[in-house]
Amino acid sequence: MVIERRYGALKYYQFEHFGGLKHGMFTRLGGVSAGAWHGLNLGGTVGDSVEAVRQNHLLMYEALDVDIHNTCTTWLAHGADTVIVDTPVRNRRWVAIADGMVTDRPNLALVMRYADCTPLLFYDPVRHVIGIGHAGWRGTVLGVGASVIRTMMTAYGCRPKDIRAGIGACIGPDKYQVGDEVVAAVQDYFGTTDGLIKYDPSDNTAYLNLWEANKRDLIRMGLVHIEIAGICTATRLDEFYSHRAEKGRTGRFGVVMSL
Repeated sequence: MVIERRYGALKYYQFEHFGGLKHGMFTRLGGVSAGAWHGLNLGGTVGDSVEAVRQNHLLMYEALDVDIHNTCTTWLAHGADTVIVDTPVRNRRWVAIADGMVTDRPNLALVMRYADCTPLLFYDPVRHVIGIGHAGWRGTVLGVGASVIRTMMTAYGCRPKDIRAGIGACIGPDKYQVGDEVVAAVQDYFGTTDGLIKYDPSDNTAYLNLWEANKRDLIRMGLVHIEIAGICTATRLDEFYSHRAEKGRTGRFGVVMSL
């Protein structure tokens, strides 16, 4: 289950089985952005003012006592590449083009932004390693979650049975209508669409369950400790940004992790 936290006007969630790990899945509440991005928009390429986005980042990091100069993010590409992060890249906001990051460095915060895609959070309390992933439908069927886990295993010797995973807020199975291309990709990657694709009986349109799809991918990698937030971004517009529900004109909410 997820635990609700508050820091002033900000609201964020934490995964219970991560224990004392410094992390937060932030809502849109409490930021300084206005208009279509009103709230805690962390997206710098969606039309919001640069200063508002900067202030929102400062507020988010302050809530978790994170040093803004020791944060790392990536340029998201809806793929499955994972990078090992040891230090921020100076004079550049992102460390690489990738949808996964892992680190074992204390006080180095991993940060990503979302607005319907699935936040994937990983924590190995035995090897003291964290990982984060960004899984839209493309990333899901390319196995970005599995990519993060494999990188944790090969780079740090993590064992799947020790890794705890959190599947965060994303567009839910009743809201994520998809086309034939997505259905075929799900079939190809998982070998089935049972429990992953459901059809509306009125018009036979297909809907993808990102929560279940990513859970299955993690189980196939041997994970047993998996929590699902069960929060639909397209339904909970009071708390989250949704690219689909808000027709592309919206912000991005943030997820932060740090050892």
